[in-house]
Amino acid sequence: MKAVWYERRGPAREVLTYGDHPTPKPGRNEVLIRVHASGVNPSDAGARRGPGPMQYPKVIGNSDGAGIVEECGPNVAQDMLGKRVWFYNGQRNGRAFGSGAEYIELDVDLVRVLPDSVSFAEGATLGIPCMTAHRAVFAGGAVQGRTVLVTGGAGAVGHYCVQWAKWAGATVIATVSSPEKAERARAGGADFTIDYKTEDVRARIREITEGEGVHHVADIDLGGNAADTFASLRVNGSIAYYANRGGGDGVKLGPMSQKNLTLTGIYLPQVPHEARQRAQDDITHWLRTGKRILSVASTHPLARAYEAHEAVERGDKIGTVVVISA
Repeated sequence: MKAVWYERRGPAREVLTYGDHPTPKPGRNEVLIRVHASGVNPSDAGARRGPGPMQYPKVIGNSDGAGIVEECGPNVAQDMLGKRVWFYNGQRNGRAFGSGAEYIELDVDLVRVLPDSVSFAEGATLGIPCMTAHRAVFAGGAVQGRTVLVTGGAGAVGHYCVQWAKWAGATVIATVSSPEKAERARAGGADFTIDYKTEDVRARIREITEGEGVHHVADIDLGGNAADTFASLRVNGSIAYYANRGGGDGVKLGPMSQKNLTLTGIYLPQVPHEARQRAQDDITHWLRTGKRILSVASTHPLARAYEAHEAVERGDKIGTVVVISA
């Protein structure tokens, strides 16, 4: 099969190699998937870039993707053959070979059926972004009838957070950094948007919630947003964060204890198995229950996967960058 790999860390154009690689075979509880599209996440580009030693001597591609099941290993129901599927964690949890290839073998537990109405490129935007968003929204419990704040509500994960919270019956407030991103957040279902570059976030949340504060926050930057986040939460509220770009200096434990807040960090491979399964099943159901915004930022052929990594690293994408391999 054709595949993309790297044997040393560095810039995408310098270290990513496109060429032939042995086609894998599915083992027990595994399926072989003909990959049609794979999503490139910031974590995929970061793993290639470093720093730190290589975890494996040779690593193929990315973590997420979509395609068609071409072979079932022992202990897998044969009715999976020929199914259109999406998957996640293709290059996580000790796996050296990811979805940046024409084929991938994966435990069937990481795979779910992709509805016919969803393209393979769109299916490749699910995986880590959409599942992380699911956990970020529901880590504190049900949100129906509650008010949820999503920071970075136009980003790849944040936009899914907005859609999940609205789908589940919450009133959604999203912070954004431009009028264009505000429009995107509202398209995803946000009831209110706050431009954190031009508006006072705390004051706007007090106004929107009539001084009560929000019940839950899905946060893209715990350290950077901590002061506003803690001030905007009501007593017994909750926070789930999936990144910490601003460091930990802004995180004060006093406000957390005074409000009896619950804090949950999210690293998808370590999320409890039952929560990940719920996310997979909810995503598959959610895709069938109406129009969803599955944002493909750009597509790139497998032979030029370095372009996809560069697009992620520029930091101006809207949605998920996708590599097309079939």
